[in-house]
Formats: sequence, C-alpha cells, structure tokens
Amino acid sequence: MATAKKSKTTEFEWTGVNQKRQEIKGEIEAPTLSQARAILRQRGVRVTKIKRRSKSIFSNTKPIKTVDISFASRQMATMIGAGIPVAQTLRAVGKGHESASMEKLMLDLAREVESGSALSVALKKYPKYFNRLFTSLTEAGEESGKLDTMLDRVATYTEKLEAIKSKVKSAMMYPIIVLVIAGLVTVLLLLFVIPQFESLFTGFGADLPTLTRVIVDMSEAMQKNWWKYFLGAAAVIFSFVTFYKRSEKMKFLMDRMLIKAPLFGVILRKSALARFSRTLSITFGAGVPLVDGVDTVGAATGNRVFQKAVLDVKNDISTGRGLENSMNATGVFPNMMLQMVASGEESGELEIMLDKVADFYEREVDDAVDSLASIIEPLMIVLLGGIIGTMVVAMYLPIFKLASVF
Repeated sequence: MATAKKSKTTEFEWTGVNQKRQEIKGEIEAPTLSQARAILRQRGVRVTKIKRRSKSIFSNTKPIKTVDISFASRQMATMIGAGIPVAQTLRAVGKGHESASMEKLMLDLAREVESGSALSVALKKYPKYFNRLFTSLTEAGEESGKLDTMLDRVATYTEKLEAIKSKVKSAMMYPIIVLVIAGLVTVLLLLFVIPQFESLFTGFGADLPTLTRVIVDMSEAMQKNWWKYFLGAAAVIFSFVTFYKRSEKMKFLMDRMLIKAPLFGVILRKSALARFSRTLSITFGAGVPLVDGVDTVGAATGNRVFQKAVLDVKNDISTGRGLENSMNATGVFPNMMLQMVASGEESGELEIMLDKVADFYEREVDDAVDSLASIIEPLMIVLLGGIIGTMVVAMYLPIFKLASVF
C-alpha cells in the first residue's frame, strides 16, 4: 500500500483570546488557513486575527540543535526550582535567544501552558524536538511534584549523550579529512607536477625506470580523462547515497559492517552500549514501565543492529521474560553488561546498575578514542608521506640514473 505524502505546511501569525479571556498571540504551522483556525480552537483559543507569516531572507533561522534543548532544560530546571511559574520560565528562556527558531519554540510552549495545558502535553505537540523520553520524564516530574529535578536529569542525560557523540565524530573525522587531502594532493601532482617532469624526461632518449613509467602513465591518463574519473566518482557516490537512503536493508548491513570494522568498530560498539545503558537507566528511574522504556531506547543507540536487538528485547519482555535473559538471547550485549543487569534485577537496583554500566562504557569510549588517535596519526602521516614520497622518488630516479651514466 502506497504511503501518503506529507502535506506541506505554512506558517501563520495569529491573535486571539484564551479561556481566561486574556489576549494572546503567536505563530502556528498548518497546511491551510482553516486548519490553523481549527487547531487553535482545539487549544482553547478564539482567533480574532490570523494571516500568513511573511518571511525575510535576512531573518535569523538557525535550526534548533540538541544542545539548545539541553541548555534550555537546564535553565528551566533552575528557574522552576526557584519557584518561577512554568509559563514565565519558558518566556524567559526563549526571550533573546540567539536562535530565532528556539525563541519561537519557547514562546509557543509558553502560550500552550498559559492556555491551560500541562508542560508535558505542550511538549508532545513538538515531537521533532522533544522525544518520548523527554515528555515521559516531564510528565513524571509533574505528577511527583519534582519537575525541576526531572528537567535537570534529562539535561544531564542529553549532555552526556552529546558528549559521547562528539567524541565518536571527532575520532571518525580525522582519518576521513586526511584521506581526502591525500586524494586531492595525488590528483594535483598527477595533473600539474608530473607533466613538468615528463617534458624533461623526453629529452633523455633512454628508457624510464618502471616506477617512473607507471607514474607518468597515470599522469597521462589523468590529464586525458580526468573529467571521466570525476564524473564516475560522483556517479558512484550519488548512487550509493541514494540507495542507502531508500534501502533499510543496506542501512542495517552498513551499520553491522561499521561495528565490526577494525579500529573504529570498537568505539562504535561501546558508544552504542553506553547510550543504551544511559537511556534505559534514566527511563526506568523515571518510573516508565520497562516495556515502554525499552521502546524509547533503540533510536538512542545510533546503530540499527542494536535497534533490532532492542526491539527483540521488547518483544521478549512483553511475554514475561526477564530483561537479562531477553538481552542474552540477542547475542549483541557483552557478558559484563548482562551480569550487571542480572544483579540489578535481583537486587531491585536496576537503575543504579545501568548507570554504572553507562559510566564504564563512556570511560571505555574515551580511552578507545585516545588510543585510536595515537595509532591513526602516525598511520595517516605514513600514508600521506608514502604517496608523496613515492611520486618524488619516481620523478628523480631517471635523473639519478642519468647521473650514474656520466
């Protein structure tokens, strides 16, 4: 069955009166004007004026990042803990924010709360920025009267997840950048430097050494067909990216290859395990049922192999099986984690055990990144130096050969 295409939305500016007969205004996204009015009516707003929002090409439209949400959560926790009302807190956090999008989001949430909605209900209307874990923790905080504590916990959780993501990205980016530079240097040498030596060699009237001949032939091929090579590389990259986006099977295979790759695989595996443990710990600690908690963990791992394992764990738990036995059946989780989970289930301190597992694997990721940097840096230097050195030696071999004759 074909899936329906997502309807395009338009931003509208509106002015109205809430249920407390207070005049309020704001912005809303909806496919049509009539649907925008209907949404506002459902929120308890009597619209007095509404129009399509005019956009300026010079407006500040920075996208909302995870770090923005994390920082806002920390600010909200502090202000709510000091006794400031939720709506006033949201307005204070949003006012003057360097991102216009973030300011708009906070003000929209403030209007939702002012119209009578609970904060957790307001957050659920923006799933793009507040996932199920965030809204569940907020709802638990509202019910227990510890909203500031829960917001502080979710801020800490988000910061730790972002920190581990940043470390993994930095570990991956360095070799990629060096390989790209090595490729560009090779192409530039073949296109512009080698031809200068080639014109010099033609006057020697003698056979060139094998290495020099190979490099010269490569240079000639690159000069004649460089556009074919570039088009071919672009076509391969475009085809791969397109197929990758459309094929879930390929995404799964790529994720499996990545966690088994030498050097980088261990970092990706430990990162996924740390994120799994941290997310499940905070979800379980918030009082979210274990089955629902596991359901929110899969996406946090950042790897489809672990996402599938989490889904299998959820299905097993639904039948009454224990968490440790369900995790063990997937064959993905290491023995140390399984032992800690089993201890947590037996002692009733699963949250604490999962936190300790997360701390352990976060330290392991730190150590693995440091070790990788110490290994990768000399390897990349040797690779780059080897490519350039080979070409330099190839170009000077005929000169050395000629000098030995004379």
